[in-house]
Amino acid sequence: MKKLFLISLIGLIGPMGPMSLSAQSRQWSLRECCDYAVAHNIAIKQQENACRQQELQVSTAKNSRLPNLSASAGQNFSFGRGLTAQNTYSNTNTSSTSFSLGTSMPIFTGFQIPNQIKLSELNLEAATADLEKAKNDIRMQVAQSYVQILYDMEIADVAHRQIAIDSAQVVRLQAFVKNGKASEAELSQQKATLANSRLTATQADNNTRLAILGLTQLLELPSPEGFSIVRPVLAGVDGLAVAIPSPDAIYSEALGIKPEIAAQQLRLKGTEHSIKIAQAANLPTLSLSGGLSTNYYTTSGFKSDGFATQLKNNFSQNIGLNLSIPIFNRFQTRNNIRNARIEQENQQLKLDNTKKTLYKEIQQVYYNTLNAQTKEKSSEEAVLSTRDAFQLMQAKYENGKATITEFNEAKNTYLKSESDLVQARYEYLYQTALLNFYRGKELNF
Repeated sequence: MKKLFLISLIGLIGPMGPMSLSAQSRQWSLRECCDYAVAHNIAIKQQENACRQQELQVSTAKNSRLPNLSASAGQNFSFGRGLTAQNTYSNTNTSSTSFSLGTSMPIFTGFQIPNQIKLSELNLEAATADLEKAKNDIRMQVAQSYVQILYDMEIADVAHRQIAIDSAQVVRLQAFVKNGKASEAELSQQKATLANSRLTATQADNNTRLAILGLTQLLELPSPEGFSIVRPVLAGVDGLAVAIPSPDAIYSEALGIKPEIAAQQLRLKGTEHSIKIAQAANLPTLSLSGGLSTNYYTTSGFKSDGFATQLKNNFSQNIGLNLSIPIFNRFQTRNNIRNARIEQENQQLKLDNTKKTLYKEIQQVYYNTLNAQTKEKSSEEAVLSTRDAFQLMQAKYENGKATITEFNEAKNTYLKSESDLVQARYEYLYQTALLNFYRGKELNF
């Protein structure tokens, strides 16, 4: 009986539970989840639209160098007393029709246009970096939800292993009761333990389903039905361990590749052009203009040439250069320049704060990795000791030298240590993946 019981227990220690045994239409890896989330997340689509809008801003800035062209037509009627061609006043009715075509082109704008173009290009690069930051954020959220499912699945496995062990003990005690080797009280106590284990398993399964629901909602899937994840094959710390660089070394790498840093650096560079744009208002501007115009005019009581004849005879052309020299505009330009410089200081502070936040995140992940590594080693030792203790307690219990309460305590401690070991390995795997992610590698395990 003891040998058969241990064989059953060892078989149940593996990652088996109703969630892993149930038929699933598809198992999703972490990489597949991340890729799907990036392709379907609404926030990312909004950020993509922001990039497209910024592309239009660049096009608008470049097109400001081009000449404009406008046409106009007008029809006017005048009634009552007015001045005639003979320099006298009389009651007459007049009408006039006019047509004009005009254009203007900037020649010099105090370097405002080239600086505006460069600023728009930098803003586009920053928006693209923001898009990559949004993708990284959703990847990290997916990874966190993915690991949460793994945790909950492991807890559910423990609960179902407890059910299997308690069920075996109920069967064993029922046989002993028939043979008079155990009392009905002992059997009732074991049945109560089995009922509690089933309740715990039900709660664990519910938590797993809720965790799966959270991930599917993050992926924008319509339903969690048929969704399951791939459970990675875990090795011990020796199999997982890699050399962990220091936080400073990881931070140095991250500075050159993380999109949030690039976005703030680009915006800081853009403030230099914002200052130049404000300073451009102190310089004169020069533009070229030209136009075509004609009109048709009639006065009641007087003979006038025909419509086509007047349009031909009244046709005129004009071309000109317009120079505008700023002298005083109520200190508006001065204040705009000062405001642009303050904005540059604020942007520098944003960059500094982003760098500090990044360094803090790296530090947190680094020490979480070390803690997970230590916890994994401790959990391995705990499994060995609790397994020996459980086997000894089982022998005592079957020989009538230990109570069922002592047996259940040893069993629960052993199963929990197995669960803690797997969870520690998941945590170490996850934290190591995050460290690599900060170094520019793909978030995957």
